[in-house]
Amino acid sequence: MDHPLFVLLAALALQCAAAYAGDYLRVRGRELESDERTALGTILPAALTLLGLIIGFSFSMAVSRYDQRKNYEEAEANAIGTEWVRADLLPAAPAAQVRSLLSKYTDERMLFYRERDANRLGQINADTARLQADLWSAIASVAATNPTPVTALVASGMNDVLNSQGYTQAAWWNRIPAAAWGLMLLIAMACNFLFGYSERRSHHLLLLILPVIAALAFFLIADIDSPRGGVIRVAPQNLIALSQSLTPR
Repeated sequence: MDHPLFVLLAALALQCAAAYAGDYLRVRGRELESDERTALGTILPAALTLLGLIIGFSFSMAVSRYDQRKNYEEAEANAIGTEWVRADLLPAAPAAQVRSLLSKYTDERMLFYRERDANRLGQINADTARLQADLWSAIASVAATNPTPVTALVASGMNDVLNSQGYTQAAWWNRIPAAAWGLMLLIAMACNFLFGYSERRSHHLLLLILPVIAALAFFLIADIDSPRGGVIRVAPQNLIALSQSLTPR
C-alpha cells in the first residue's frame, strides 16, 4: 500500500469489472420480477451505506495515524532540544561531545522523514543506531564517574531522545491492515456488481460513476496512510527549526 496510484488503478479496474459483470448478467438473464426488484432495491442502498461507513472509518484511521506521526515528530524535536539544553549541566568536554552528536543525530532524523529510497533508508537507520549508541556512551561515562542527581537528569533526557525515535518508528509501522483493504475492496466490488445488475440504463458509462468515486476514496486513504509513498507526508518542520537553532556554545 506504499503506492497509492497502484491502489487507485487496481480498485478502479476491479470495480469496473464487477459493475460490467453485473450488467452483463442482467442483460443475459431473465427479467427480474417485481418482488425481486424490490428486494434488490433494498439491498443495494444498504450495501452502499455499509461501503460508505467502512470508507469513512478507514479514512478516520488513516488520518489518526497521520496525526500520530506528526505528533511524534514534534516530540522528537522537543526531546532533542531539551537534551541540548541539559548538556550545560555536564563538564565542558562531554558537553561539547554530546552537542556535536546531537547535531548529527538531528540531521539523520530529518533524513529519515525525507528519504524514500529503501536502500538509502537502511543506511540512515544504521547511522541513527550508531549515533544513539555514541550518545548513550557519552552520557553513561559521565554518569558512572559522577553519579549525581544532575547527571541522572541528563541521562533521563537522553533516554527520552532514544525512546522518541522508537515511538516514531512504531507509528510509521502502524498502518491500515492489508486484510482491511481486501475486505473493503470486496464490499466495493459487491456494491458495483449489484449496481450493474439492478436497473436498465440508457448509457453504459453510468456504470463508471461508482467505481471512480470509490477508487478516488481508496486513493486518498492510501495516500494519507503511506508515510513515504504518498503525496501527503509528514514534513520534519520541528526538526528543521531545531537544527537551525542548534548552535555551539
